[in-house]
Formats: sequence, C-alpha cells, structure tokens
Amino acid sequence: MGDRWDVEVDRGVCIGSGMCVSTAPAGFRLDPARQSHPLDPETDANENILAAAEGCPVEAITITLRETGEPVFPPDD
Repeated sequence: MGDRWDVEVDRGVCIGSGMCVSTAPAGFRLDPARQSHPLDPETDANENILAAAEGCPVEAITITLRETGEPVFPPDD
C-alpha cells in the first residue's frame, strides 16, 4: 500500500490563479470566490497533486504524510 497524504490550501494565501486545477483537475477545484480547495483532503500519493503544489505561484498548497505528519511539500529545509 502506498503513502497517504493530507492536502491543504491556505486560502489566506491563495490568489485563485487556477494553476492547481489545470495541473491536477481531479485534485482541486475553485469555489465561486476563486479560492482553491482539495477535492479529497486525504488522498493517495499522486504525482499530479505534487506537481500542482510545486507549481502554485504563491505556495498556498501544503502536503504532509498522513501517517506521520512529515512534510512532503514544501519540504523541510
């Protein structure tokens, strides 16, 4: 069984660019206020969701390992 992730969007930081929806349409949606939301905040590890987080222009998306809380993105420096 693969890793499970917790995916969060900081709506105080999100600018509604929609890049996450373009990169991972099965992972994110924009609400009427153009704020991003993960479709499934508890999901299996997924390359498209990771790419969406990496491509967010304001780094509003965080991903952590569900089991341990260890950061996946942004990585701990």
